[in-house]
Amino acid sequence: MGRKQAYTQAELLDTTKRLLLEHGYDGFHLKLLSRHLHGARSTIYQYYGNKEQIVAACMKSVMMNMLESASLVDESDCMKALEQVLRIYIQESAFHQLLGSINKINTADAPSAAEDLAFVEQSHITLKDQLSRLFARAQQQGALRKDVPLPILIGVFFNFINTPNMLGIPTAQWSRHLFDIWLNGARE
Repeated sequence: MGRKQAYTQAELLDTTKRLLLEHGYDGFHLKLLSRHLHGARSTIYQYYGNKEQIVAACMKSVMMNMLESASLVDESDCMKALEQVLRIYIQESAFHQLLGSINKINTADAPSAAEDLAFVEQSHITLKDQLSRLFARAQQQGALRKDVPLPILIGVFFNFINTPNMLGIPTAQWSRHLFDIWLNGARE
């Protein structure tokens, strides 16, 4: 008799995410995943048929969490909303870099992976729309410079997301520092 299933689909996706962040897409494989789970390797196949399906499902899971968090942002004060959105993005900044591997995922034999990746792409559009809406309102209200085109303001904002937290401070504090620098510059 084989080992009994000892992990849930959520635990499987969490472990997948951690290993993708540690090893990248190319270094991730199901044998590696099974070594980090307490249970039978065959349990992975009860949920997903191959690497492409599990990686796509992991990406979808992360995007679902980001969408949920972003949908809870109170947009009545656009500057506070932008700060909250920055925090959400910073919390997943390492995983965001892995989304660049999306084009490596072969979906020809994995229709569920294709569906999950389509969801990820649509989610990007939804998040971009929210961000564009907040930036436009902030600029219209005079909270942001009108002499700087929105794509530049948004581009600089996004660059802050990938700023390494060399101090190791909590995400909320780190994102507050970055937002302050983005908004006010580095001068005293």
